[in-house]
This record gives sequence, C-alpha cells and structure tokens, in this order.
Amino acid sequence: MANTPVEYIQHHLQNLVLGSHPEKGWTIAQTPEEAREMGFWAIHLDTLGWSIAMGVLFLWLFRKAALTASTKVPGPLQNLAEMCIEFVEGMVRDTFHGRNPLIAPLALTIFVWVFLMNSLKWIPVDFIPGLAHLFGAPYFKIVPTADPNGTFGISIGVFLLIIYYSIKVKGVGGFAKELSLTPFNHWALIPFNLFLEILGLLTKPLTLALRLFGNMYAGEVVFILIALLPFWAQWTLNLPWAIFHLLVIPLQAFIFMVLTIVYLSSAHEDHH
Repeated sequence: MANTPVEYIQHHLQNLVLGSHPEKGWTIAQTPEEAREMGFWAIHLDTLGWSIAMGVLFLWLFRKAALTASTKVPGPLQNLAEMCIEFVEGMVRDTFHGRNPLIAPLALTIFVWVFLMNSLKWIPVDFIPGLAHLFGAPYFKIVPTADPNGTFGISIGVFLLIIYYSIKVKGVGGFAKELSLTPFNHWALIPFNLFLEILGLLTKPLTLALRLFGNMYAGEVVFILIALLPFWAQWTLNLPWAIFHLLVIPLQAFIFMVLTIVYLSSAHEDHH
C-alpha cells in the first residue's frame, strides 16, 4: 500500500477513479498519474458509490420511521425523524420568505444527506480502504464531501434551482432586469451591474461547495496524520478530534442547508 508517510497520505487522499486512459482505454486508475491522464470526465467510483449509499440510507430510515409511526408511544427512530423535520421546518419558516412546497423537503434532504456523508469521517481511516484493498481496489476514499466532485455536484444542483426559480418567479425579462439594474438603477451602469450580479450569482455554488469540501478535507487530513503516529498517541489525539467533529459534521450540514434556503429565498423575491 504505502512505504513512507508521504505515500501513506497520498494514498488515502486518492480516489478510486474509472476513466478512459489514452493508452489503456476504459480502466481503473492504478496510480495518481493515470487518474490525471484520464481527464475531466473520469468517474470517482468511491465518491459516487458512498453518496448513493447515504442517500439510500436516508430514504430507508425516513420511510421506516413513516411506516412504523405511532401516535401512542413513538419509537426512537420516529422521535429522531420528527425532530429533524420540525427543526428544518422551523428554519424554512424563519428564513424562506416565498411560497414553495419544495423548499422544506429539499432542505431536509440536503441536511440529512450531507450529515450522513460527513459522518463517514468517524470510521477509522484505514478500515474501509483496507477492506477495499483486499478486494483489489488500489485506492478508496469513503467521505464524499472530502472530494470537490461530491460537493460541487450538490451545489450545482442547488444553483440550477436558483436559476430556474429566478426565471419562473420573475420571468426572463424580470430576471434580466434585476441583473442589469441592481444595485445601481441607471442604464449607464448596466455593464458594471451585470459584472457584479453575475459574479455574485456564480459565487453561490462556489461558496457552497468549497466551504463544505474545505472543512471535510482538512478534517480528513488531520485524521490521516494522527493515524501515522504511534498507537498510544493515536488514542490520545484521535478521541478529542473525533469528539470535535461531533460539532463540525452537523454544523457543516446545517450551514449548507441554511445557505441553500437563503439563496432560494432570494430567487423567489420579485422586486418589480
């Protein structure tokens, strides 16, 4: 697997990549160099697989909570699901100022899904990659949100919804007018307004994706560095760092959800 600390770190930060290699055709990359040579359209199988797995887990948990719901003595799963739903509904009620039945389910999905993906960080860094190596996988990263492909995938989806609702609520002309005449309502400043507004629009998916990725990637690197230490030092440092992530993991899911609600609320505001 890895002979030096540098190789160990690089190995754990490399995704399992499937792509079209210039010489080998469609194959799984055996080295980081091969992964880079596969180009933009290569697929990160581990990120994609764990993202889908956590999405399925979310659907299964909430479906089970709905099917077993009781008005008498609710079970732990029902209580947990109701707490999540009430929490998200409260955030939407306080933050979203339009009328759209999609926003609350979307916010709930984003919060729980991102939380579950972040929670994979609590699994010891060598456990899943070690199992994957036994089955012939040269690399394996299990935290989808520590991969910019994963975070950008979600943020681009939110960005498309922002554009869709901006046009649906305001109309093509209204949306164009908002971009052209905000913040300065004068025809001579339209180029400047367009520059500011389009730049601000494009930074929304960037801030969503990079904030989540940066925090999760940094946490992953620290866990990997701790794993390089002697056994006694690992337990001394790993436990407090894992406890710290009891705050970081839900906080990052919360921030992603809140920013999504705020951005979509802005898309629903029609000032003309």
